[in-house]
Amino acid sequence: MDYTYRDIARMIDHSLLSPALTDEELERGCRIARDYGVASVCIKPYYLKRCAEILQGSDVLPSTTIGFPHGGHTTATKVAEAKQALDDGGIELDMVVNIGKVLSGDWAYVRDDIRAVVEITHERGGMVKVIFENCYLQDEHKIRLCEICAEVGADFVKTSTGFGSGGATIEDLKLMRKYSPPHVQVKAAGGIRTLDALLEVRAIGVTRVGATRTVEILEECKRRLGIV
Repeated sequence: MDYTYRDIARMIDHSLLSPALTDEELERGCRIARDYGVASVCIKPYYLKRCAEILQGSDVLPSTTIGFPHGGHTTATKVAEAKQALDDGGIELDMVVNIGKVLSGDWAYVRDDIRAVVEITHERGGMVKVIFENCYLQDEHKIRLCEICAEVGADFVKTSTGFGSGGATIEDLKLMRKYSPPHVQVKAAGGIRTLDALLEVRAIGVTRVGATRTVEILEECKRRLGIV
C-alpha cells in the first residue's frame, strides 16, 4: 500500500448537506467525522456553529456552503453568507459559481463574484473551494474557471455540488488538474462512494473528496491496512 489510514481520512470532507437531514443526524454525523479523523465536515449553514463546537479540540475542520446549490445568489448575499459562516466557526467554504453567468460568458462578473468570497474568507484565515457544477458546462468553461480561480487565489476547484445532474468524472478531474496551477488543489464531489473510487481520483492528483459514505470508505481502508 502506498497510503496510510490518515492519508485517506485526511482526503475526506464528510458531507452533511442533504436537505432532509435532521438535527439528530447532523449531530451524529459530526461525531462520526471526529471519530474517524477526516479533513472536514461540510454541513448545512444553519448547523455550522454547533458543528464547530463538536469539532473543537480535534483537527477536523468545520466547513459549509456558499450560494448553494445553484450559485445564483447575488455577490453581496454570498459575501454575507461567508461572513456569517466565518463568524460561526467555519474554516473552509465551498462556494458555487454563478452557473448562468458562466454559460453567458460574463467572465468579469464570474471573476468578481469568486474574488469577493475569496477575499473576505482569506482575510479571516479561511479557505475557499470553488464549485463549478461541471454537468452543466463545456470544457471551455471549466478551463476558463480554472484560470480565474488561479488568478483570484482560490484554494480549491471542485467538480460538483452533488445535487446537479452529474457528479465528478475522471475526465473532468484530469482537465481541472491540468489547467490549475500546483497551488490550487482539486476536490472531487458526487459519486465517490468507495475506497477504490477515492484511490482512483487520488492517483490523478485529487487531494480532497466530498463523501457521504465516509464510514464505509474508512472501514474498508482499515480492513485493507489490517487495522483492528
